[in-house]
Amino acid sequence: MCQHQPSCPTAESADRDSARLVVHHPEQGWSLLCNGVLLFEDTGELLPDGQIIAPHRAHVMTAA
Repeated sequence: MCQHQPSCPTAESADRDSARLVVHHPEQGWSLLCNGVLLFEDTGELLPDGQIIAPHRAHVMTAA
């Protein structure tokens, strides 16, 4: 799917989120990457094969 040189990471690779944006809809909370991954505002993902990746935001520690 990716036509960039060098090619963007595939949907199966660990760094798939670093692929270039094809479509960006911040008002709807999602973006489509050139590797076919739907990236959601909450950091969840939908891969081209239908696999769902749960949101994976970093946890913020607060002082007690």
